[in-house]
Amino acid sequence: MPLNLSGATSARTVSIVAGALGYSPLAVFDDGGVAPPGEDPSSRSSPRRLAVGLMLTGIASVQLGSALATTLFERLGPGGTALWRTAFAAVVLLAIRRPARSALDRGTRRDIVLFGLVLAGMNLCFYTALERLPLGIAVTFEFTGPLVVALLGSRGRLDAFWALLAAAGILLFLPDVGDGLDPVGVGFALAAAAFWGIYILVSARVGRGPAGLGGLSAAMVVSSVVLLPIGIAEGGGELLDPSLAAAGVAVALLSSAIPYTVELQALRRLPASTFGVLLSLEPAVAAGIGAVALSQGLAGREALAIALVVVASAGALRTGPPIESPEA
Repeated sequence: MPLNLSGATSARTVSIVAGALGYSPLAVFDDGGVAPPGEDPSSRSSPRRLAVGLMLTGIASVQLGSALATTLFERLGPGGTALWRTAFAAVVLLAIRRPARSALDRGTRRDIVLFGLVLAGMNLCFYTALERLPLGIAVTFEFTGPLVVALLGSRGRLDAFWALLAAAGILLFLPDVGDGLDPVGVGFALAAAAFWGIYILVSARVGRGPAGLGGLSAAMVVSSVVLLPIGIAEGGGELLDPSLAAAGVAVALLSSAIPYTVELQALRRLPASTFGVLLSLEPAVAAGIGAVALSQGLAGREALAIALVVVASAGALRTGPPIESPEA
């Protein structure tokens, strides 16, 4: 039976998927808010400031998960850490929905495999970048992926301004590449951005397919299988260390379960445009957590670069058109 992903149903379903993956629901979230048709989200009885607080809590949780992940790199490597996070997400998604065998036709299987490869590449590239770059800078580069998708799909008069503003922010980093910023790390962060942009497009295609949410579950399994040899090569026997296993589960919880729980509540109270603006704060929150938790200070030019990307992202995501939501 087709599942209409609009209104409150969209918020719940997309939040489950994106929260389990550790990414914001905006990637496959339909614009217009989460209130049922005909109901103004602002008329909700719960204070909007509570929803904003919940949203910020979810964003902070994701970045704390990334900060904790960096402490595992020395023994597990980026590959082993990505394997832990992805495998846990696969377990969560399979518990929610398994794909029906009748839905796995040849075209659907191809899309699921492609989606799984994209997920594996996105997670592995981001953690590899995070091993070499400060958290705030890595997240800023990665965030250019959804920003480019939003700008390419937009036709508003301000689009050129947001694009130039974001470009100016990225250009401010260039003098530090090779002199303070690891060029290999920058390359992996931009690769993660490209994978994130592709993820936005492929996730909608898989979600609209006959497998629906089950297709996303299957894609996460594919991603875990792809990462398995890389994770074993980098982590080896350390993957079985109980203390590292506990830390790996904590990373997955901070990056998945907690954001899902709080963002689901926030999405019930906020229109998607406001959600997009709050999501744009991720690079700034990442920079703050990196400075406090990891002692990763930023130069003035780097802080300004992050601020420009945040403003450009907020503008583009607030004024851009709705992103097509998947239908299962």
